[in-house]
Amino acid sequence: MPDTEDFDEFYRGSRQRVLGYVYLLTGDRSEAQDAVQEAYVRAWQRWSTVRDHHDPESWVRVVAARVAVSRWRSLRSRARAYLRHGPPQEATPPSTDTVAIVSAMRRLPEEQRIAIALHYLVGLPVAEVARETRAPVGTVKARLSRGRTALAGLLAVIDPKEALDA
Repeated sequence: MPDTEDFDEFYRGSRQRVLGYVYLLTGDRSEAQDAVQEAYVRAWQRWSTVRDHHDPESWVRVVAARVAVSRWRSLRSRARAYLRHGPPQEATPPSTDTVAIVSAMRRLPEEQRIAIALHYLVGLPVAEVARETRAPVGTVKARLSRGRTALAGLLAVIDPKEALDA
């Protein structure tokens, strides 16, 4: 277990200098704070080794700078990918039928919902649904039958426009 008082004293005495340094590197205060926080977390996790380093503050500065550079590289890579592939395509909104089905499914008991989703959406055979849900095959068949019956009744009552408001 790290020496809490020793680390706390080190943190209080060095945090502003390290933050100022990383802020100058990044030009973004919140990025600098995130990188410095990550560096101090790593220092805390390795405090028994870091405290014996000839200059623990320098260790934290190097780690914080590396974290900041790593984040910058990641952002740069994302920006390049964005330029190369263009913006992500907008997802089309669900149809009123989909909204009605989801609304009806929410009203089913959990076991029936799971059985219906695994069998009809995922495409698992009844035996696989039984194995995954740890229920006997007959129970899964009953859940599917009851779930279909309940869905038919619910979908006959649900107005798709009302389901959008739900």
